[in-house]
Amino acid sequence: MNDDRLRLDLADLADEVTPVDLRDRALRTSRRLGIQRAVATSAAALVLLAAATGTAFAIRPDGGAPAPAPAGPSLTASWPPVEVTPTPELSASPPATTTSEPAATATIGRVFYGPAPDNSSATTARLRSWKPGGVPVDLLSVPRTSALANAAVSPDGERVAWVDRNANLWVADVNGSGRRKVRAGVEGDCWGPTWSPDSKRLALALVDPASPGAGRRGVLNLASNTFTAVGKLIGCHPLWSANGKVFAFPDGSAGRVTMTAPDGIGQWFIPKLGGTARYDCFDVASLSPEGDRIALYRRGPDVPSGDVARELDANVVLNTRTGNEVGLPLGGRELRQAYFQADGRLVARVASGKGFALVLIDGDGRKVSEIAEPDILKDMQILGVAG
Repeated sequence: MNDDRLRLDLADLADEVTPVDLRDRALRTSRRLGIQRAVATSAAALVLLAAATGTAFAIRPDGGAPAPAPAGPSLTASWPPVEVTPTPELSASPPATTTSEPAATATIGRVFYGPAPDNSSATTARLRSWKPGGVPVDLLSVPRTSALANAAVSPDGERVAWVDRNANLWVADVNGSGRRKVRAGVEGDCWGPTWSPDSKRLALALVDPASPGAGRRGVLNLASNTFTAVGKLIGCHPLWSANGKVFAFPDGSAGRVTMTAPDGIGQWFIPKLGGTARYDCFDVASLSPEGDRIALYRRGPDVPSGDVARELDANVVLNTRTGNEVGLPLGGRELRQAYFQADGRLVARVASGKGFALVLIDGDGRKVSEIAEPDILKDMQILGVAG
């Protein structure tokens, strides 16, 4: 009787172990062709921005110089200790939870979707949201080029900001009400707009069509419509950590990812990316609340780096201090997109059947839950997760 009971207990324990995805993730061919076609009408704005900043945003250099060794800025003094990527033996058995909050209470927030890159000739695109456990909700429509290139949902899930092909910045409630043109002369293919954690400001770049040298990057206060310029920010697609202390963005030339304070002070690069490293990165997706982890699209030496257009795919999560890959319990499936919630948990999107599923992963690397997306969302990409 005791032997039978022991065998049953061991079988139950084996069923509870969640395998970590330890296989090499096959680097996918770039899906930028659809975006390239969609943003072709904005080419003039790109040329203007390049002239304004003097930066070659997405040209991979031949044999670039090694990335400087990271020198941690003062703002990261309270970051957690450097983590070591778990070995296969350790990562196969998730550690016991160390939080006082039961894992069952952790939920996925409201997920926002826009069109995925394709060859559609549509001029507008409707955004959608979905709260797991509910049904998808239709939101406002925005220009398709903006939905692909720069549309961003505020962290509180209340508003959407986008830049149209005429370099006008727009903001509206997610249901389409309160739509207003905030400012003209805003660059929309490289630097933002990116929401601040309090959903009151936008990181963006201003471009004066009459003065090619007047392009400025900084932060716009939406309440007062005042713009504060910030120097030393050279690259594209900035991310803003939920604690408000960290920016991360690809430098746009050597395939490195820059980490810095929002004022541009204390810059350093994530190790093992760009320069002479095996991998580089020109597209980032999400930054953890403390800035210690980042979800991005990491490219090998044989994968084209593409162009300046935004790409929201992610195939890896890295420790920003070491450059090491963070193991994820995806059951051998390929990571497609990944977004950090304000509570530090990660929402990972993976292929499931003919569509996708969302896997919620806690800060200890344990799988909390998984849910299949509704079929109506299979031809869309995630723009962000709020709440």
